Amino acid sequence: MTSLSRRALAVGGALAAGLVVAATAAVLPSAEATTPDAVPSARAQAVSAANALVAARPAALHASADDKFVQHAVISGQNAQYVPYDRTYKGLPVVGGDFVVATDNAGHPTYTSVAQDQVITLGSVSPVLGADRAKSVARGQLKRVDSVAEPVLSVLATGSPRLVWDTRVTGNSGAEPSSLSVYVDAANGSVQGTREHVLHGDGNGAYNGPSPLHLDTTHSGSSYSLQDPNIANLSCQDYSSGQVFEKSTDTWGDGKATSKETDCVDSLFAAQTEHKMLKDWLGRDGADGNGGAWPIQVGLDDINAYYDGNSVRIGHNTANQWIGAMDVVGHEMGHGVDDHTPGGISGNGTQEFVADTFGAETEWYANESAPYDTPDFTVGETINLQGRGPIRYMYDPSKAGHANCYSSSVPNSEVHAAAGPGNHWFYLLAEGTNPSNGQPTSPTCNNTSVTGLGIQNAAKIMYNAMLVKTSSSSYLKYRTWTLQAAKTVFPEDCTAFNTVKAAWDAVSVPAQSGDPTCSGPTPTTTTTPPTSTTTAPPTGTVTVTSPGDQWGFKGYKLFQDLQVKATASDGGALTFSATGLPAGVTISSSGLISGTPTTAGTTTVTVTAKEANGTSGSASFKFQIYGF
Repeated sequence: MTSLSRRALAVGGALAAGLVVAATAAVLPSAEATTPDAVPSARAQAVSAANALVAARPAALHASADDKFVQHAVISGQNAQYVPYDRTYKGLPVVGGDFVVATDNAGHPTYTSVAQDQVITLGSVSPVLGADRAKSVARGQLKRVDSVAEPVLSVLATGSPRLVWDTRVTGNSGAEPSSLSVYVDAANGSVQGTREHVLHGDGNGAYNGPSPLHLDTTHSGSSYSLQDPNIANLSCQDYSSGQVFEKSTDTWGDGKATSKETDCVDSLFAAQTEHKMLKDWLGRDGADGNGGAWPIQVGLDDINAYYDGNSVRIGHNTANQWIGAMDVVGHEMGHGVDDHTPGGISGNGTQEFVADTFGAETEWYANESAPYDTPDFTVGETINLQGRGPIRYMYDPSKAGHANCYSSSVPNSEVHAAAGPGNHWFYLLAEGTNPSNGQPTSPTCNNTSVTGLGIQNAAKIMYNAMLVKTSSSSYLKYRTWTLQAAKTVFPEDCTAFNTVKAAWDAVSVPAQSGDPTCSGPTPTTTTTPPTSTTTAPPTGTVTVTSPGDQWGFKGYKLFQDLQVKATASDGGALTFSATGLPAGVTISSSGLISGTPTTAGTTTVTVTAKEANGTSGSASFKFQIYGF
């Protein structure tokens, strides 16, 4: 298998990701998709601004003097442009050194998302361990090895940066196919991390309908083939031969799920439907971002389906019926979308929930009626993979034995089980806790109620979060990224932002220090002050948490408002003030720092939080403003 266009990192173990085992919503301002051809000038301005920002080497990039950066093609989202970068260190590729710069459509930087969390300071980039030894270590990670690529000397940026051999080994893990990047310490031969890259005309289909289904096929001479004439690389093939299905007529399938040709009807129809959804709902030009997708191969002799970076492979259920249903194909192509957005395949237990959102979105876009694959939030309900109905329930993951609520153990659990909290969050974001459109109610982990935004709005938020994704992706990062995406997609008020936040709270994904805030016109909750008028001398303490060094650009609004956090030991209310803020930047009495810097330079900011009784505390940090 060829190398994927991007690599994501999961330190501590392989991450397999195959299939394996009209709604009530909050009213939001319109968020039109930005079509690929609509904003060439916005893209050019984004690249210019992003490159200027990177050239200034702000602290957030954790750049050393030996770092160089490689810019990739800009991606257009809703109300924003996203410019992804990789980096090298002393000429070596940095695994986990990627980042994304977001701008508005006028070319103003608005946000950065950086995988790396410290400056690389390696004294030497000469390996102690040779490439042949790294190959041997990599081979030991699989039970059956078909091939081992030449190791690439690299820097692994996750955790404490170190020199590694990045070695790709292909074969079988013992349970399923594998194409594994193994990061072997170039000093002592230990495995520092791994990354799995195998992710688990008219036609008569078995799962989709009513028949005949319209398929875009290719006519050449006297024959027709299941090769899409418009979507690059998309076809349906026989897994055994690798040949595209071809015949003398343009009528396909017999409606029976045991027929490979019939399953190709379902699979190709699903992929073509998803292609339309990506364009109409998200403004994306194909699953690969460049108008294309991947071949689908039907006939895998396994109870499974998976994406491997080169194709989507479709197996069978326990009744030996092929399983190319709408949500299955949508899910596997969704892995491809994930792979072809910044940062590559999502990690730390998030990749399967990310793919499940694309399966659900494709079903809802198709909007088929019963008895076909009707829109819902279950996964694999029509294919009955193991004779037990759906394999995942997004509205209540516990029905499949998966966690409804996030905990620190989720990222280390089996990858499909780890999808539970993310699927639950997406359902709450789209449908809420008590939908009125026939969808099931959904429990929450904090006993709150959530009003959904509708699946199309949920899809826009999720996709735009993926456009600031880095190789350090996790549930905690997705919380921050989706909050930022809500502000980007729906900038006029905070309804979407607050719903995203409420949905994450409802599945126990905790707030992060990097979470943005929203101060638009939204309902507020008030607390009745205590009636007691008794005062006591100041006896408690106030602790202000330093937010760490900050940065911004002269003439541009701060990337995100900064909420300074503080606590009083006696629980008293606090009022904030600050000295040393850059010109044009202010702090509110509640501790929110915002504004547009007007002068370049570095200042030392001291934030003070004070109780009414006079007790106070302070914290200081540097604030650097760059001039273009």
